[in-house]
Amino acid sequence: MKEKILNAKNFKWIILFMCLLMFFAILEDVFEKEIIKLDILGYGLISTLISNNITPVAIVITNLGGAITLIGLTIIFLLIIKNKKISLSILLNLGISAFLNILLKNIIQRPRPDEFRLISETGYSFPSGHSMVSMAYYGYLIYLIFKFVKNKKLKTFLITILCILILSIGISRIYLGVHYTSDVIAGFVLSISYLIIYTSIIKKYIIEREEENDNKN
Repeated sequence: MKEKILNAKNFKWIILFMCLLMFFAILEDVFEKEIIKLDILGYGLISTLISNNITPVAIVITNLGGAITLIGLTIIFLLIIKNKKISLSILLNLGISAFLNILLKNIIQRPRPDEFRLISETGYSFPSGHSMVSMAYYGYLIYLIFKFVKNKKLKTFLITILCILILSIGISRIYLGVHYTSDVIAGFVLSISYLIIYTSIIKKYIIEREEENDNKN
């Protein structure tokens, strides 16, 4: 049993390292101002889906990763979740991930693609804010669902829906022409690395202590 726990812990740090490696590999190309083949390939594939019927759907999906939606959800969680430490951890997660994204964007300063935009957007491009923050936000919800939802069918359903949502938000940014494929992938992998660290801290200082208190009571 102990060996399985150790293997699981080692595995998550390996994932963190691999994600960071991927992020910095993409970042190197961005700094060298190279036209990344991944960007051409990604937009080439996704642009084949563009139609008057799909564009409104893509806009709705992209808004699910926007500030208004995420702040609104956070306020709801603050009101309905009884465990205030958990609800505050959702708020803190949103704040940290958004701050990191803004910081990185202003350091890297990659211009957005402007040839095929379907919506107007401001600010820098790398890494994608919607992708990075959505992965961090909905990814953390996946972690909480995995930890606290007892019903296996409900747990599987909610996690599946959130995984699809995260992926769809990233695709919508490429579809709408406001991000390169590399922006989206970089946002995803960086947030996965961040989530491994954040959830490890939350587990140690909030969840395990809450479990200890419950056992005492």
